[in-house]
Formats: sequence, structure tokens, C-alpha cells
Amino acid sequence: MSKKKSILVQGGILATAGIISKIIGLLYQAPFTGIVGDEGNGYYSTAYYIYSIVLLISSYSIPSAMSKIISQRLAVHEYRNAQRIFHCALIYVCIVGAVGSLIAFFGAPLFVDGYSIPVLRVFSPFIFIFGPLGVLRGYFQAHRTMIPTSISQLVEQFLNAFVSVGGAYLLVNLALSKGSDESTRAMYGAIGGALGTGSGVVIALIFMLFVYNANRDAVKRKVIHDHHKDLGYREIFILILMIVTPFILSTFIYNLSTTLNSTLFSKIMTYNRGIPHNEVVTRFGVFSRKAMNITNFPIAIASAGAATIMPSVSTYYAQKNYERTAQMVERVYRLINMIAIPSAVGLFALSEPIIMLLFPQKSTLHEAGVLMQFLAITVVFYSLSTVSNAILQGIGRVNAPVINAAIALVIQTIVLTLLLLFTNLGNKALAIVTILYSLLMCILNEYSISKALDVKQDIKKMYIIPFAVSVVMGTMAFLVYRLFSIFVGKVLENEYFTNLICVAVAMFIAVLIYAVGMVRTKGVTEEELLQFPKGYKLVGILKKTHIIK
Repeated sequence: MSKKKSILVQGGILATAGIISKIIGLLYQAPFTGIVGDEGNGYYSTAYYIYSIVLLISSYSIPSAMSKIISQRLAVHEYRNAQRIFHCALIYVCIVGAVGSLIAFFGAPLFVDGYSIPVLRVFSPFIFIFGPLGVLRGYFQAHRTMIPTSISQLVEQFLNAFVSVGGAYLLVNLALSKGSDESTRAMYGAIGGALGTGSGVVIALIFMLFVYNANRDAVKRKVIHDHHKDLGYREIFILILMIVTPFILSTFIYNLSTTLNSTLFSKIMTYNRGIPHNEVVTRFGVFSRKAMNITNFPIAIASAGAATIMPSVSTYYAQKNYERTAQMVERVYRLINMIAIPSAVGLFALSEPIIMLLFPQKSTLHEAGVLMQFLAITVVFYSLSTVSNAILQGIGRVNAPVINAAIALVIQTIVLTLLLLFTNLGNKALAIVTILYSLLMCILNEYSISKALDVKQDIKKMYIIPFAVSVVMGTMAFLVYRLFSIFVGKVLENEYFTNLICVAVAMFIAVLIYAVGMVRTKGVTEEELLQFPKGYKLVGILKKTHIIK
């Protein structure tokens, strides 16, 4: 297998594992929400966002950074220096992770309110544990094997799902046996979810340590026969800081919006608008754990699909083949739009039925459905902005996404503050600024790319045809769902299973309509499909079903 093909295969393995992890993460939230309720979801989400930000600063960027530093040494066969960097990285994350854990634990009352405080304190020790896990994942990625990282992600998510649901169930029942009120029970359930998240990190770390130990002898043999000059530890720590800091800065700013929105929503609605805190948390739980989580799923699929093309973008640009680079960027955009646009329209058309599949609580079903209709367009914007971030990094414009994210963050923060203070939109204000932020990132990133590359976009094939076909698809899916609901509802008395069958049929019809529509309107040709990842298999399926003649 060639080096280029090997990189694509390894990237595909990691992307597939990421998608499976997302599916697991989405599915377990249904029973979890059934146990803790929307209020418990709110406590969990509020604490989790702060946990995520501290994790981003202390450890989350470590895999990418370590992979870059260590792979540079391995490329020139400096195996001893690679190990020295690995050991220094472990020391670095242990120190920074310990500080992060202490800040999250003792600073919890500064970051969150009410019953979210104990939830964040349960999260805090796992910030320290995640650091070594990130270093080990980056270490194996530097050795061009994504399998340990992929398996560890799956193991982490499986245990997370199991312990989150089991822990929430046990702790809620414990609170119930003590005669606790509803808010206290919701807090106990959220703590169960935090324990689930942490247990996944612990088991993933144990797995990665086992894999490292199994490969230790082979590594030692390479180190013994390496006679390159050793890097000094001071030099290594400076190198780590220089590489890690840009990763942290870009990731931190790009992901700060959700945490900042959570904090502003909680503080303003509770202290300025005088709404009871448990009600504020419930409204935020509906937004973040229901509508937001579902819309994040197609974004992950779109980004993973484009990931297989991204290495080619970097390669062609490094070779100064700018025309070919622009063609590859245009192809990535086409692929993203072919996935993201119909996903957005489908989520809009079947918002409440899809919400009901995972979160059948009727009290907030309509509210979550409306929020998801708002957020549906962000599937397109976030998919494009995520990929354009990667393109900018691939062509060496690493500062552009950071600057763009900072500009978008300032604007959306001002707008959110005004909406919360002077309107009664509630959690719809969160949806509006999420749309604004993702749109601004798209526009700003596109402007940055245009200064480096002359990307020729066929507006008709890239946007108009996919949108027009998607509107027809969404309309038919909605009508099919309504029609089947009438007939299936008369046969089945169970409302949930009626909805499940009707959604499945509507989605199947939608996929067929979209596939036929895109081919027949020349939105995509057979030659273009062959250029996409797994294109030959896709064309084969379309020919067997006579969609392509």
C-alpha cells in the first residue's frame, strides 16, 4: 500500500470511529433524558460546557500537537528524541491537568450556579486523567496507526453510555428514597451522567496504556540503535509550548461560543429577568441536549466525509499546484453541500417526529422541535465552516480561523446579550445567535480562502440544485409522514412505534427522491460521483437501482 493511500485509510478508520461514537452518544441520551429530565439535562450541559473548555485548554489539543511533534522526529528516525518528547508531554499534561482540575473544582461556584456546581466538581478529576490519554493517542497517531485511538474512542463511548444511564438511574432512585425534591433528583441524575463521562475516559486510558505496554519492547529496540543527538529537556518543553499554544488558542476560541452562551443565558435569565433558576436550566437543557445534539450529528458525518479529501488539499498546495488545490477545495464543498443541505431540510421538515424518536417527553416536544427547525440551517453553515477551517490550516493560513472565530464570537455575544435583555425569545435567542455565529464563520473563512486561492464555484450545481431538490424531498417526506401516520395510527395503538415506522418510511422515500433528483437534474454526474470517497461503490448501487442509467 502506498504512503498516500495508507494515510487515507488510517484517516478513514478514525473518521468512521468518530461517526460510530457520535451515534452511540446520540442514542444513549434517550434513556438518560427519560431518567434525569430536561432539568437534569440542563445541569449536566451547563457543567459539561465548563468542563470542556478547561479540558480544551489543558489537554484536548494534545493529540494533534503531539502527533505533529513526534511524527517530525520519527520522519528522520530520531526514535530516542521522540520518546523524550513523549515523556516530557506526559509531565506537561499532568501538571496542566492537575491545575485545570483544581480550578474546575474550587472555582465551580464562579463558573456555574446552583445544582450545576456539584456536577462540575464531579467532572473536575477527569480533566487530569484525560491528559495522559491525549498524549498516548497523539503518540500512536504519530506512528501512523489510528486503530488504537479509534478503538479507545469506541470503548470510551460505550462505557460512557452504560455508566451514564446506569449511574443516573441508581442515583435518581437514591435521591427518591430520601424524599428529595425534583430539582435534587435532577442534580443526582446529572452527577450520574458526569460519572459516565469520566468512566469512559478512565477505561480509554487503561486501554491505551495496555497497547503502549504491548509495543514497549519494539520501541526500546529502536531507541537503543538510535545514535542521534539528544534534545535537551528545556528545549523539548519550549517546543511543546510553541506547538501546543496555537492549537489551544484556535480550538478554545472556536469552541468558546457554546460555553459563553450557556453562561450568559443562565446569568441574565436568572439575575436580570428574575426567572427561577431551575426553569432557566430546564430551558437550556431542551436547547442543548435535544435540538443541538441532533443537529450536530449530520455535521459530524459531513466533516468526516470531507476528511478523506483534505490530505490532497495540503499536498497540492505544498507543491504550489494552486489550480489543482482550488479544484480539490471546490470538490470538498460540493461533497459537503450534497450531505449538509438535504440533512438540514430533512431535520426542518421532520423536526418533531425526529425529536420524538429520541426524546419522547411530550411536555417539551414542540419546544425542542421549533428549536431544531431554527438550528437546521446551522448544519450547512457549521459543516462548511468546519471544513473551511481545515482548508485554511492545510494551506498554511493557521491564524485566519482564530481571528475569524474571535470576530464572530464578539458579534454573537453582543447580539445574544441584547436579545436576552430586551426580548422574550428565551432559548430561541440561543438558536438565533448559533445561526449568526456559524454564518459569520462561513463568510469570514470563505473570504480568507479567496485571498489565497481562486476557487471557482458553480453556484447552480453547488447550492441551487441541491437546495431545490432538497425542498422537494423535504415536502414529500413531510407529506408521506403525515399520510402514513393516519393509516399506521389506526393499526398500532402505540404512538411511539407509529412514529418510528412513519419516520423510517418518510426518510427512505426522502433518500430515494434526493438521489433521483440530483442525478436527473445533473446536480451530480457519474464522473463526479466516481471522484468522491467510495465513489465506485456508490455508482454501483445507483446503477443497480436504475437511478443512473
